[in-house]
Amino acid sequence: MLPVPQTPEAKRFRLALERLGPVFIKFGQLLSTRRDLLSVEYADELARLQDRVPPFQSATAIATIEREIGRPLNAAFGTFSEQPLASASVAQVHEATLTSGEEVVVKVIRPGIEQVIREDLALILALAKLLERLSSDARRLHLIRVVEDYEKTILAELDLLRESANTVRLRRNFESSPLLYVPKVFDDLSSVNVLVMERVKGVPISDLATLREHGTDLKKLAERGVETFFSQVFNDNFFHADMHPGNIFVDVSDPANPSYIAVDCAIIGQLTKEDQAYLARNILAFFDEDYAEIAKLHSESGWISSSANALEFESTIRQLCQPFFQRPLAEISFGSFLIALFSAARRFDMEVQPQLVL
Repeated sequence: MLPVPQTPEAKRFRLALERLGPVFIKFGQLLSTRRDLLSVEYADELARLQDRVPPFQSATAIATIEREIGRPLNAAFGTFSEQPLASASVAQVHEATLTSGEEVVVKVIRPGIEQVIREDLALILALAKLLERLSSDARRLHLIRVVEDYEKTILAELDLLRESANTVRLRRNFESSPLLYVPKVFDDLSSVNVLVMERVKGVPISDLATLREHGTDLKKLAERGVETFFSQVFNDNFFHADMHPGNIFVDVSDPANPSYIAVDCAIIGQLTKEDQAYLARNILAFFDEDYAEIAKLHSESGWISSSANALEFESTIRQLCQPFFQRPLAEISFGSFLIALFSAARRFDMEVQPQLVL
């Protein structure tokens, strides 16, 4: 008799999260970005999770909108698509036009989702506490803190007034900048459960084939990506902390002068002056190819164990970084670099600070 093929552990874990439901799926998505905690096998498998659930009834969405804006739907909207543009665990999005003719999207919180989320979070936290009691690996990974960070993240997504305020501020920060476009929010039509924003169209940042078809200047796009990051983190100290490919698009109306479009500003990050200084010193050391300084900074900050071999850590960082300086900026995948860095850093018990992982 032939042996029954065994499903890899990472895949079994992903399938289990899918069966447990949307809150667990979103938690798995969060874990997939924490490559400082997970092996490449697990992180890659969890990255396949999709936060897609069947839409709730359009009549329910319309009733929610009318209740929140205090008037009939046709008093505010010229057209409204009852078929959702997208449907996720926390909310779904509908296309519409205002009576003025402006194209918008309407985000509506899923009814009853807060209770479901809180019940599932309690279960996830209880599991994390049990694992930390039983496993030294779980304690090293700080599972309880990971769950607590996730709780803040997903509960923030339930308050669309918070997302509205974040969007308005980020838009103001880049109002006269060619780097980043943030859609306009219609405050008079928005509330805790409903968010109405300008409809923007662009090419997903992950769709390199389409970007190339449009003749997009990828070198300039990469340079502007770095500049946008520096501007958010160091000039404004107010940065979009959920910049995965589904939230970042490229305006290719002028391919020689491309700019970014950011949506979904529910999660925003800010750093202390100390964290800003630490990050700046690391970036300067990276571009100066001063790997001894990088190792020193990581040791002084407690990111790596005081018992770790500093020379070995410096050598590891050098091996990771140097190949990147041999390539044009447009060809550098900083995501690939971070994956390699986190994978190597696990050998040194590197502890990554959550506020900087954002």
